[in-house]
Amino acid sequence: MTSTVQAAARTGAPAPPPPARGPHAETVARALLGVIAAGAGAVLWLWWQDTASIVGAAQWVTNGGRLFGLLAGYTAPVLVLLMARIPLLDRTLGSDWLARWHATGGRYMVGLVLTHVLLIVWGYSLTDRTGLVHQTTELVFHYPDLLKGTIGTLLLFTVGAVSARAARRRMRYETWYHLHLLTYLAIFLTFFHQLSNGAEFVRDPSARALWYGLYLGTGALILWFRFLVPVRDMYRHRLRVAEVRTEAPGVVSVFVIGDYLDELAARTRSGQFFRWRFLTPGLGWSANPYSLSAPPGGGYLRITVKEQGGHSGALARLRPGTRVLAEGPYGAFTADRRRSPKVLLLAGGVGITPLRALFETIPAAPGGLTLVYRASSAEDLVFGAELESIAAARGARLRFLLGPRSEVGEPLQARALLALLPDLREHDVYLCGPEGLVRTAREALDTAGVPARRIHHESFEL
Repeated sequence: MTSTVQAAARTGAPAPPPPARGPHAETVARALLGVIAAGAGAVLWLWWQDTASIVGAAQWVTNGGRLFGLLAGYTAPVLVLLMARIPLLDRTLGSDWLARWHATGGRYMVGLVLTHVLLIVWGYSLTDRTGLVHQTTELVFHYPDLLKGTIGTLLLFTVGAVSARAARRRMRYETWYHLHLLTYLAIFLTFFHQLSNGAEFVRDPSARALWYGLYLGTGALILWFRFLVPVRDMYRHRLRVAEVRTEAPGVVSVFVIGDYLDELAARTRSGQFFRWRFLTPGLGWSANPYSLSAPPGGGYLRITVKEQGGHSGALARLRPGTRVLAEGPYGAFTADRRRSPKVLLLAGGVGITPLRALFETIPAAPGGLTLVYRASSAEDLVFGAELESIAAARGARLRFLLGPRSEVGEPLQARALLALLPDLREHDVYLCGPEGLVRTAREALDTAGVPARRIHHESFEL
């Protein structure tokens, strides 16, 4: 999943359609969206019951600003909760769905905040009969907590700018990740001016208490799932690097051992990933997502990484004994998505990593499991011997598609896939690889008549 996570975070290519989910996940998604919508309705009611009759342009503009501000204030903790890595949501919906909702909501939030600022300044200037510049200065420097709120708003706009597709594809994943953490500071700084200046909270102690509860509850979940649980697991399992093994040019596997790994393996599924933090100079500040490239268990965890940047390249130089903090497991790219006893695993490049684990463990009918692996050359194949051994043990089909596109053309075409699997429409298909391969494969599968509900992938286009 290394290629999927980090390439998607940097490229500007359009993201593939959202992957299929099982009925249970769809139920959870509808319930979650219903709760979010109900919360938004409560915010609208809060504004309505505190708003008297509106007369004149100044009041209309100002009250519009109040409403947009309340919605922005509600959206902030909701977006944080989506990325709090709550196990129920992550393991049913998958990190990609949550990330898409977070990214879409982030764009809406920036629009809400910008509209709130413009309408409030305009409305107050109409009320006081002053210029926009004078009114802006008056608000920022003389209203309680608005200077902090202004700094937080500017930070929020900065995060929005660096998260735009055009900017994101020009920076390293680690740089984007750390800049994105400024969102927490921005939310903290903007929180206080909502209570100090929002008429709904100044006049209604119960509304103020609910707002505190929303933000403090969100903060508690973030603290627990993103900080305390990983630290607890670090001291419980005492993970450390056992070996770094070269698998192919620019590709290494990192073997991690630790204490009570059977407990960790029991709550981990093939196809899932962890966010790995290697506690060594130059790497300790970065937590990067890498899939397990072998089923959990056997006394070790294995990830396999292709050099695509500073962090991934440095893993080849890890020394045995290096302490590791692994946050997870995350993701819903597991056998739980399977609807059919026939399964096609379709990998490209280092996207083989989660599919290698699934190839060994995913349930399938006798003769109903197939792995197709696209690589530029035989040298670029990862786990070739392992895959052949698994195929022989499970009676599965294994097909390597080798050669650069300039020489062999595009092998992932509907006609070629149907020649390999005439009953392709009856298969569940798991995809992992570079975004270009995923798009091409999805188009081919769609042309071949594979229902969208049977096509599964996880991408991390944030």
